[in-house]
Amino acid sequence: MSVSTAAVAQTVCAPLPVLGRDVTVPLVTGGEVGYAALDYAASAPALQRVWDDVAAYAPYYGSVHRGAGYLSQLSTDLFENARRTVAEFLDCRPDDQLVFTRSTTDSLNLLAAALPAGCQVFVFETEHHASLLPWKDARVTCLDAPRTPGQAVAALESALAGRDPHGPALVCVTGASNVTGELWPVRELAAAAHAHGARIVLDAAQLAPHHPVSVRDLDVDWVAFSGHKLYAPFGSGVLAGRADWLRAAEPYLAGGGASRKVTRRQDGGVDVEWHESAARHEAGSPNVIGAYSIASACKALTEAGFDTLVAREQYLVEKVRTGLAQVPEVRVLSLFGDDAPRVGVISFVVDGWNSSHFAAALSAEYGIGVRDGLFCAHPLVRTLLGSDPRSQGECGAPDAAPGEKSLNAIRVSFGAGTPDEHVDRFVTAVRELVTEGAKWTYRTEDGRCVPAV
Repeated sequence: MSVSTAAVAQTVCAPLPVLGRDVTVPLVTGGEVGYAALDYAASAPALQRVWDDVAAYAPYYGSVHRGAGYLSQLSTDLFENARRTVAEFLDCRPDDQLVFTRSTTDSLNLLAAALPAGCQVFVFETEHHASLLPWKDARVTCLDAPRTPGQAVAALESALAGRDPHGPALVCVTGASNVTGELWPVRELAAAAHAHGARIVLDAAQLAPHHPVSVRDLDVDWVAFSGHKLYAPFGSGVLAGRADWLRAAEPYLAGGGASRKVTRRQDGGVDVEWHESAARHEAGSPNVIGAYSIASACKALTEAGFDTLVAREQYLVEKVRTGLAQVPEVRVLSLFGDDAPRVGVISFVVDGWNSSHFAAALSAEYGIGVRDGLFCAHPLVRTLLGSDPRSQGECGAPDAAPGEKSLNAIRVSFGAGTPDEHVDRFVTAVRELVTEGAKWTYRTEDGRCVPAV
């Protein structure tokens, strides 16, 4: 980390205010401590700005696209303005459609349902399950985990070169790994896809909260992300991009809002004329608060300035990586190596420790929330660990015998709302647990390690 980066991080960009920053939790060793939320990669805390905006709107809540009353019209305007705000945040093209969904998973399942007949999908085994699993009705080519960004591009080009050049094809790739935090060469992968007549969808669930995402600059055909990772945890997501496949597909859900005209036939059936706009795939009453919360988060991040947010996050990344490097028993997981650019997501294993035990001790003895396991990216984590798909051992026992590979990992993740003290406490806790051991006794309950009463 350069001196200038540290200076920017410490003097220009303080942590953004988030809900839960004053929450205290009990420790098994006695007393309470401020909760250190270091599981942003699963769900980031809501920005205070988002919560305030939603609270200000809540008394004016009304039906969307349905009513003539003032509150209904207000809510409709709010919903459609949110669509425009998020499209601007993503730097969408003029003809792109932006559909509000429930999550990244929902967005990619929607796109999977809209694939043309005979479409071939290319995806790396390194993807989160949200982008690895939805393509069950397509011909799927799963590529091995690359060890450099260049290998990723070369592997995709090789795979695409062997496909039917006349049929439709889609490449699905993450922007930032939810396991290692490493940034993927999205622009180069998009160029390779387009050179071979394929389209590409970007899973930006871990990228959008940490870096600006420009659909035009990256030249991707679609982008998907979730509100609950973008400091707006209200069960909403986004799919934005090319309109043609979405217009040609049957509605993702059939129902009110998706239909423009419904008539009954003499034989007792019904004929339906579906909308061609984003409403085609937004049947039912939309989640206006979820959409508004995403738009509010987009505004807040833009106004805070991604340059300073990124600089401060890199300062925290280097602080954590430097601290972990000083504990020989810790091994940080990586595909592309130590010098690869990354966001605030770091996974690691600790020699001699069961990952669930270690995570439980961080929580119970230090008030630190992290995640352990395979992070809904089983093939990637097993590749990084070199382990077989076996269940984790009993709590308190190492998850691998001496000389064996670990079966699971621990993930620490942070972002715009993380104060220095949280990562400092985490680094200290890792060092103390490794050198001194846990201060409490733990047991297995429903497959998880928990403190004994």
